[in-house]
Amino acid sequence: MMKVLIGLFVVVLVDVVASQCPNCDTMKWAKCDGTPCQCNLQFSPSYWQKIDCTKLIPKCFLMKAEMYRARKNMSTRSIGGKPVESAFVDNDGFYDPECESNGKFKAIQCNGTEVCWCVNSAGVRRSDKRDKNIKCDPVETYWVRLELKHKDGPVALDATKLKIGIENALLERYKLDKKFVSEVQYDKDGRLIVVDVKKEKGERVPDLSLMTYYMEKDIKITPLFYDDRKPFEVSVEGTKVSMENILVYYVDEVAPTFTMQKLTGGIIAVIVVVSLIVIAGLMVLFFLARRLKAQ
Repeated sequence: MMKVLIGLFVVVLVDVVASQCPNCDTMKWAKCDGTPCQCNLQFSPSYWQKIDCTKLIPKCFLMKAEMYRARKNMSTRSIGGKPVESAFVDNDGFYDPECESNGKFKAIQCNGTEVCWCVNSAGVRRSDKRDKNIKCDPVETYWVRLELKHKDGPVALDATKLKIGIENALLERYKLDKKFVSEVQYDKDGRLIVVDVKKEKGERVPDLSLMTYYMEKDIKITPLFYDDRKPFEVSVEGTKVSMENILVYYVDEVAPTFTMQKLTGGIIAVIVVVSLIVIAGLMVLFFLARRLKAQ
């Protein structure tokens, strides 16, 4: 009888300890348990990555967890233009990345295939795709441009106060210091908000990909935070402004190395056709000139 009571006491004690382990505020898929409490994110059936829930989780870790969940059919979530000519957007989307132990992206990514490419610190492809012999150096993204379209509302927004609201929202939700918000532009007719977030070249913190990845999920799909019912909103003079779309441009310390290979088949076909027309025209002129000369 005494052994049974001791056993029940142990079970109850374990349940109490487990219940005292808080949820991971910055990652709703994390599992938190143990003494002391430790939160982990699942990458495979047998591997769990330790994470620090007091911070935003590195984008590379988030993508690996998201890829695993997608394979298992688990829930995962879907004024402006380039700030400079070398800016680019993430057109490749979702892949299974290779991460450093600290959550940074490895400079070369292959998505488990024989085809590889170079990525920046945000994990966005910045080169043509080649074989595994491709050479890639780590390159930092020091500037991101956020193109936000807010939902229609009854009140026109004041541009100056909108900037303050954006700064406050990025600080509160993504822990991004206000000093990194360099400029906010607003087109009230198009409901377009353009936010430039910059750090000095050579600086490695903050990792701007943390903010952009969480923000894209907040606006396009569903928040990654444990309390995923709270949307991303900007407070402007007491009015809550919600977003309906986001596009992110990345500017690296070194310009990307894309070549003609990044052009779509249709664009290449147009270039070829135009080139053939020009060549044909030149040949016609050449033969006409010879004929006139002969006459």
